[in-house]
Amino acid sequence: MEITTLGIDLAKSVFQLYGVDADGTVVLQKKLRRGAVLDFLGKLERCLIGMEACPTSHFWAREIAALGHDVRLIPPAYVKPYVKRQKNDAADAEAICEAVTRPNMRFVPAKTEEQQSVLVLHRSRDLLMRQRTMILNAIRAQLAEFGIIAAQGPRKVTELLRRLNGPDSFGLPALARSALLALGAQLEHIAEAIRNTERQLMTWHRQNAASQRLETIPGVGIITATALAVSVPDPSVFRSGRQFAAWLGLVPRQNSSGGKERLGRVSKMGNGYLRRLLVVGAT
Repeated sequence: MEITTLGIDLAKSVFQLYGVDADGTVVLQKKLRRGAVLDFLGKLERCLIGMEACPTSHFWAREIAALGHDVRLIPPAYVKPYVKRQKNDAADAEAICEAVTRPNMRFVPAKTEEQQSVLVLHRSRDLLMRQRTMILNAIRAQLAEFGIIAAQGPRKVTELLRRLNGPDSFGLPALARSALLALGAQLEHIAEAIRNTERQLMTWHRQNAASQRLETIPGVGIITATALAVSVPDPSVFRSGRQFAAWLGLVPRQNSSGGKERLGRVSKMGNGYLRRLLVVGAT
C-alpha cells in the first residue's frame, strides 16, 4: 500500500485509520486496537499522519514521529467542517485525512514530556485550589449555623480552627467540633500539597530561560510565566500579539455579512486557564 496521507481518529481502545495514496485514492480503511497501532505504523513507509489535538494526542505524536512519520495535530474545530453528514469514527478519520493536507490549515505543536509534566503540576494546583475554596466555604457556612462569623480571608478561618482545637471551643457541641476539626485537617493537608506544587514550579522556572523572560513582564508571576512557557512551546506560530490574543479567546464573536461588521461579546473559546491567569495579573 503506497499510503502518502493517513488520518487517525484517536480513542481509548479502538482507533480508526483512513489512508490515501498520492492520487487521493482511498487505499486503507481499518480499525486497530490500541496495542497494535505502533506495530502497524512501523511497517509503513514514511507518510503524513494527521490526528485531532486532544489530551492523548501529544503522546501518540511523539511515539509515531519516532517511527519516522510526519505527524501533525489539528484542532478539532478545524476538522469539523470536513465531516460529511453523519459523524462516526470512520467519517472523523476521513475528515482528518482531508484536513491535514490543506495548505492553510493551522496545526498544534506537539508537547514534550517535560512540558506536559509542568502542565500536570498546573492542573493539580488548580484542582487543589478549588478544593481548598470548597472546604473554606463549608467551614464558614457550618460555623455560621452556630452564630460564629469569620472575617474575610482564609487566615481568619484558620485562626478560628486553631481556637476550636484549643480550650476555647465557642460552646460548640462535640459532634460539630469534631467534624469541623476534620475539615481543618484536610485544609492543612491541601495547603501543604499546594506549597509543594509551587516549589516544584519554582524549581522548573529557575531552569527555563523562556519562563524567566516572561516573568519580567509586569503583572506576570511565576505561575503565569511557567504556564505560558509550556502551553505555547513554539511562539513563532503566531504572527502577532493579536493572533495570540485570538488564540486565548480575547476576541469578539463575529456575525458579519454583506460588508457589514457585526461584533458580539468576547467568545472565550480559547485557553481559559491562561486567560484567567492573565486577567488576574492585569488586575
